[in-house]
Amino acid sequence: MTKEAQAIANQLGDIPLNSETLEVEIQRLNRKTFVPVEQVKTLHEWLEGKRQSRQSGRVVGESRTGKTMGCDAYRLRHKPKQEPGKPPTVPVLYLQIPQECGAKELFSAILEHLKYQVVKGTIAEIRHRTLQVLKGCKVEMLIIDEADRFKPKTFAEVRDIFDQLEIPVILVGTDRLDVVIKRDEQVYNRFRSCHRFGKLSGEEFKRTVEIWEKQILKLPVASNLSNKTMLKVLGEATGGYIGLLDMILTRGRNSSVEERFIED
Repeated sequence: MTKEAQAIANQLGDIPLNSETLEVEIQRLNRKTFVPVEQVKTLHEWLEGKRQSRQSGRVVGESRTGKTMGCDAYRLRHKPKQEPGKPPTVPVLYLQIPQECGAKELFSAILEHLKYQVVKGTIAEIRHRTLQVLKGCKVEMLIIDEADRFKPKTFAEVRDIFDQLEIPVILVGTDRLDVVIKRDEQVYNRFRSCHRFGKLSGEEFKRTVEIWEKQILKLPVASNLSNKTMLKVLGEATGGYIGLLDMILTRGRNSSVEERFIED
């Protein structure tokens, strides 16, 4: 098999390297991009209401609808502050947790995101240290993405963060999060308030395609992506998921860029 593979590689030759101009264009398109679509604005208004009223809740939606980007963008709108000799002030802390996340993994993730050393010791000691750091950094909201990865008992730890510090906690996940959280009535009651982050449709889908074309793809000539025929094709291909829309449009743009430079 190795000899056959080597023979094919020799016959085809080395894959040509991209030109510097092409590489810059591809990297630009591959960067994570955020556009202020209406559903993200609505999400931010909901989150801000929870932060100011100190109420916990959850954000639920199917994969690739843009929940993660929307929540992270909200964090970026609340910029941290650092004064010499003082702990950083972090109004909104956003983190993604690992698979099978227990109490120790949760507290370690919080400390790491706040740039504090993870202490060794019992769960009680790590918990105490984490609560001290959250209070010292004046965290006003904790957003936890992929929250369905929590071990069942860890939800109680999250609930206690709110109970002890009055920091609203927002759990983010798919419908699986709803299934998991409803198993414990006390936990569910803490996070009963829910914002559903849905798919794009109708005029909102059209506006998003237009934004992608003008602000992200920056096509050299008109592509007519927002005409009736193309919208139908994109709608059927993406199902209204903003993540799939981004993947299809940027991947297609990468291909056309590559072809253009090869022709040149």
